[in-house]
Amino acid sequence: MSSSSLFSPSFFLTAAFALALVLQLLAQVWLLTRQVRHVAQHRGAVPAAFAQRIPLDAHQKAADYTLAKARIGLIQLAWGALLLLGWTLLGGLNALHQLLLDWMAPGLAQQVALVAAFAVLSGALELPLALYRTFVLEQRFGFNQSTLGLWLGDLLKSTLLGAAIGLPLVAAVLWLMQAAGALWWLWAWALWTGFQLLLMWVFPTFIAPLFNKFEPLQDEALKARVTGLMQRCGFAAKGLFVMDGSRRSAHANAYFTGLGNAKRVVFYDTLLKQLNADEVEAVLAHELGHFKHRHITQRMFWVFAASLLGLGVLGWLGQQPWFYSGLGVAPSLELALGQGGQMQAVALLLFMLAVPVLTFWLAPLMAHFSRRDEFQADAYAAAQAQPAALASALLKLYEDNASTLTPDPLYARFYYSHPPAVERLARLAPSGPAEVGAA
Repeated sequence: MSSSSLFSPSFFLTAAFALALVLQLLAQVWLLTRQVRHVAQHRGAVPAAFAQRIPLDAHQKAADYTLAKARIGLIQLAWGALLLLGWTLLGGLNALHQLLLDWMAPGLAQQVALVAAFAVLSGALELPLALYRTFVLEQRFGFNQSTLGLWLGDLLKSTLLGAAIGLPLVAAVLWLMQAAGALWWLWAWALWTGFQLLLMWVFPTFIAPLFNKFEPLQDEALKARVTGLMQRCGFAAKGLFVMDGSRRSAHANAYFTGLGNAKRVVFYDTLLKQLNADEVEAVLAHELGHFKHRHITQRMFWVFAASLLGLGVLGWLGQQPWFYSGLGVAPSLELALGQGGQMQAVALLLFMLAVPVLTFWLAPLMAHFSRRDEFQADAYAAAQAQPAALASALLKLYEDNASTLTPDPLYARFYYSHPPAVERLARLAPSGPAEVGAA
């Protein structure tokens, strides 16, 4: 290797990317092993704050579930790093690009085919772990309610739906990258933002029912309480629905979905079986707290701002030959000469592969703001409903979902989007979780 190549932008990008990937992997493994060690050390006894509400066998099940997920997580980390190296520095994406160029003439169709082939191959390479999580891990702990036929049906529907919705969007973005000039990224951002808003509007009515059944809430007493709560909070929804979540999993949840006049309140049927009316009202009040504090709007704003910044950076990187060669792709002659070229899909895929490695260290900051939002929503729920009912509901959900009560503090600070149980419940009563959790 010549001295000039050692100091080229391509070499520096390769070295920086490899170093960032190694540091990310080491940090992830270190954090996960801390979590494993901490949970295992506290498996033998229920924390004092929860001793009167959580039985030892439930606490140990949560610990075992956390440890089992962590072991799979270590395998997933290693496999993900190998795949990322394979697609980038080891030339996998370059080989796929060249293979399609041998089969197809350069152009928009070939570029769309590259994105589609990459998506299919990436999904196929992740299928074994997905199958294991559902039919071994979740099955072992009693959470999986799905069958292989249902799972495969969901996979087929999601693949076809992704192709029907995603491929036209990809084609439009790639066309803009080629035809809209230097500011293509601004037009692409406007298209992507509009698409996301449209998707939020149509999802509850047209997409979600393809996978689950949604029935109107039949419990009139509960419906009256929930309606009264929403009226007090100034929230209007198109309807209250119960989703057949138990068809696939024993995990419970409730959520808002939709945009504008298409907003819906959705309860998992598992949630309604596990919680009483006071607890359901408190859980919904928590979700309304997110609405009242405009958390969803704020998150949308930051997502759209980050996407604008990302596309702007991609607009510049896509014109730099060293961006391609530094990440394992041989740039076309036309691009190297500054005349453009059919590399739009390659640029887009390389950027999508590289960005998570570089933004990994933002995870604790994003988790911090998410936990802040959860505390605000809890405080709002405590004012609109019964704090003891919210605490009791949280304890039931922690127990039924086998969520560990003893996470490693540093791991939780880095990853947890929701505060650990002891912190959440302590905020709901000055005397701590033991009192507020007593129903």
